Amino acid sequence: MIEAALPGAEVEVIDETGTGDHLRATVSAPQFDGLSRIDQHRLVKAAVKERFDDGTIHALSVKTSLPG
Repeated sequence: MIEAALPGAEVEVIDETGTGDHLRATVSAPQFDGLSRIDQHRLVKAAVKERFDDGTIHALSVKTSLPG
């Protein structure tokens, strides 16, 4: 989902509890250029909003960066 919302992004997602609903995502994307860290996180969380809304994901920790 994140890759679809942020083409060209490098994404690593780790299931922190083994239940699939508490995740940690590390995302490096060119779309983050010029954005504040908060806005970068908003882009990532918007990409998975549907999964939060349907209860599939309960918690998501996000770390963002620019490529390179």
